[in-house]
Amino acid sequence: MFRLLAADVAAKAVWLYGAGGGRNTLKALLTDGTFAMVMYRLMQGAQRWRLVPLAMIFNKLNGVLGRCIIGRGAEFGPGFVLIHSYGVVINSAVRGGRDVKLEHLVTIGAERQAAPVLGDNVFVGAGAKIIGAVRIGSNTKIGANAVVNRDVPDGATAVGIPARIILPDATDNAPAMDARADTAS
Repeated sequence: MFRLLAADVAAKAVWLYGAGGGRNTLKALLTDGTFAMVMYRLMQGAQRWRLVPLAMIFNKLNGVLGRCIIGRGAEFGPGFVLIHSYGVVINSAVRGGRDVKLEHLVTIGAERQAAPVLGDNVFVGAGAKIIGAVRIGSNTKIGANAVVNRDVPDGATAVGIPARIILPDATDNAPAMDARADTAS
């Protein structure tokens, strides 16, 4: 549990300040959202040790003082970052990989008892909603205020209401064409 928490705070320091280290880690500990991250990891640890009353206390503290609600059964890998915790709501059945970063007012919720699964290295922008039995691939971005109700493939970006999937353009990495080549034929 403490290893996960250390990885979370280190990831937040890198996200906010570009590097880890003692000074940046201390600054990250004092920023908005970190209290909620700590309460979530303590709740998760208490849940694993079957200390349900203690897990419930951490959950309630997170709601009142951290200003977010994360279900007791929700699981995220190391590097879970709440950039700002205000208004974040996560269903108990949600599963997330490594390096998941959430802005404020994000909702990740179940629909008909089916919850989202997030891959590794996922960023979710402010106000975004991810609802239902959807899979969010690795290395993805969910734009601010997007409403995602279908799968997002690896490496894609989802924006809009309902979310449109934007895949990386293969021509982005292609070498630039010489303008003279077009007129030669």
